[in-house]
Amino acid sequence: MKTQYRDLIEQTFDWPQEEFNSTKGGTLTFHGIDLMELAQQYGTPLKFTYLPKIGENIGRAISWFNSAFEKHNYDGQYHYCYVTKSSHFSFVIEEALKNGAHLETSSPFDLDIVKSLYKKGAISTDKRIICNGFKKSEYVERIKDLVDEGFTNIMPILDNDNEVKLFGEHIKTPLDVGIRIASEEEPKFEFYTSRLGIGYRRILPFFKEMKEENPNLQLKMLHFFVNTGIRDTAYYWNELLKTMKVYCDLKRVCPTLDSLNIGGGFPIKNSLGFDYDYAYIVDAIVQQIQRICEEERVPAPHIYTEFGSFTVGESGGALYKVIHQKAQNDREKWNMIDSSFMTTLPDSWAINRKFIMLPLNHWDKEYERVFLGGLTCDSDDYYNSEQHMNAIYLPTFMRGKSLYIGFFNTGAYQESIGGYGGVHHCLIPGPKHILIDKDEEGNISTSVFSEEQTSSDMLNLLGYE
Repeated sequence: MKTQYRDLIEQTFDWPQEEFNSTKGGTLTFHGIDLMELAQQYGTPLKFTYLPKIGENIGRAISWFNSAFEKHNYDGQYHYCYVTKSSHFSFVIEEALKNGAHLETSSPFDLDIVKSLYKKGAISTDKRIICNGFKKSEYVERIKDLVDEGFTNIMPILDNDNEVKLFGEHIKTPLDVGIRIASEEEPKFEFYTSRLGIGYRRILPFFKEMKEENPNLQLKMLHFFVNTGIRDTAYYWNELLKTMKVYCDLKRVCPTLDSLNIGGGFPIKNSLGFDYDYAYIVDAIVQQIQRICEEERVPAPHIYTEFGSFTVGESGGALYKVIHQKAQNDREKWNMIDSSFMTTLPDSWAINRKFIMLPLNHWDKEYERVFLGGLTCDSDDYYNSEQHMNAIYLPTFMRGKSLYIGFFNTGAYQESIGGYGGVHHCLIPGPKHILIDKDEEGNISTSVFSEEQTSSDMLNLLGYE
């Protein structure tokens, strides 16, 4: 009878997978790295970022679009933008820039990051900077500062009438801009349209009013964003079709318009059974855009994408030790981890986000069904949305034999939403964070980016020291 945890995984999923495998000794590897060795070397709880995955995913997307352009003889250029809000860490943005990504920003402080990168030589003035988000004066002033610094490819995306006025007050020279469409949300969504952008029917009148009020603004881009991301659904294709109709109408009255930004990212792997044909979707998008432009007799636009989670999500992971098992009533076994999900994986409790969860050791032991609990006194500090039909199976917990687990593809949003370096629920400390890199010969190196948060760190923040 096959009752080992390894048997469960091999019978349920295709195994091994591109990034995951298990050793003969019963431990888990991630991109060839033995994670038990990592946990024992640095201790848990532990966050890590595997930097090579960032460049790998950027390269994959660029190759998909280039292949589709070649297949369909598409007369335009493709530009990959990294969405900085997904992870603002310097090591992430610098890795994205090294691999050819442009940047998409959403707040004034984002542009302070751009200035810092420029001073250290990590970014040049010809890099495309797409400035999204609702803009107050502070945001517009920082855009002006970069224009004055010589950034020739900075492009604000207009969200409302007031922004046209703000740019007229602060910037007196020609400036390329885009207009964001307020796409309609899926029927199941709480709101009918996005709160950001200009409604489909209002785009043409808005453009004409913009040119009258501020002739220095030159429309270059139509920005299309779908909150649920790029998926092969009737809803997505319908929204893209409506956007292309607007683009063609705009192009006829605005010769400077030459770019389409299909915001809304690719999904990332959230279970071992994940299946998404990226190349097919890219091919279909390029084909649809070209077909509509040919029918409408307008030149095909340059295509921009904004990928945040797709860029950085699959580079991140979190490792924990199961420190105790509690038996609650006659059916529930609670494995308690040495940290808090609310601190380290806030999306798991805030929006029930799924992550890949696997044990780091004891793959050769029998398994049991469990629940996972965090250290806080909050009843919401648990995880129960793993891939096995909403049940979690792990190697059987044995007192005196440490069990370690890992959550994977956690690299997007968790630090910013959880409040990196801040005060966390029940004063549970932020974990140590390490960076993993690989040189051209394939040699792996690790370094500590930040140590585990201390009591003194929190007391300082709270005003006690």
